[in-house]
Amino acid sequence: MGDGAPLEPFPEDWERGLAVVAHPDDLEYGATSAIARWTGQGKHVSYVMVTNGEAGIDTMPPAEVGPLRRQEEERSAQVVGVDSVEFLGFADGLIEADHELRRALATTIRRHRPDVIVSINFRESWGPGSWNHVDHRNVGIALLDAARDAGNRWLFTDDGLDPWPSVRLVAFLGSPQASHWVDVTDTMDLGVRSLEQHALYLSMLSDGTPGTEPGLFLRNIAAQAGERVGVDCAATFEIISV
Repeated sequence: MGDGAPLEPFPEDWERGLAVVAHPDDLEYGATSAIARWTGQGKHVSYVMVTNGEAGIDTMPPAEVGPLRRQEEERSAQVVGVDSVEFLGFADGLIEADHELRRALATTIRRHRPDVIVSINFRESWGPGSWNHVDHRNVGIALLDAARDAGNRWLFTDDGLDPWPSVRLVAFLGSPQASHWVDVTDTMDLGVRSLEQHALYLSMLSDGTPGTEPGLFLRNIAAQAGERVGVDCAATFEIISV
């Protein structure tokens, strides 16, 4: 589905979620408002960052940036009720959708045993005239494959874990092919606060870059999505069944 197509409510009859993205701050650009809603319902959500985001600040060396961005992500997770944040340590900016990443993600899925996996847009663009980051694209592709791999007992057998064939769906925030929506009216403030925890990263953004004013940016996007589905604020996801 693209813009203008009817959206369905995001199914919420699940208990365990796993959020997997390339960088610290990826989830905070809209997904955390939905995650706050779900943890508020008593669902358990864990985070996995494929990189430390060490190449994300031009004026600071990666060895200095990585630990600081990890700390910001851990603080951000706590705001929305998430107490488990893992970092896989792949190289920021150089992620490939290869067997190594599929193996790491499949093992992670087998350990966490989620019903639902959440990520962000992996399509080539965010809309006309834009180009999505290579790490976002490759994490999404590898994640879809890994969600299937995790259930195949004959793949990546050296992790010593039982297969996990019970991932119902993978949901990608902000996709131009959105199919579902979540009402985040009551959790917008938490979503904004979660992005504000990335103070170092936000302080390095150029004027006018999305996120320099977290509250304004996030609320405008959520209001536009909410108008489409008849609520004050919404987050939209593309859901792909596994």
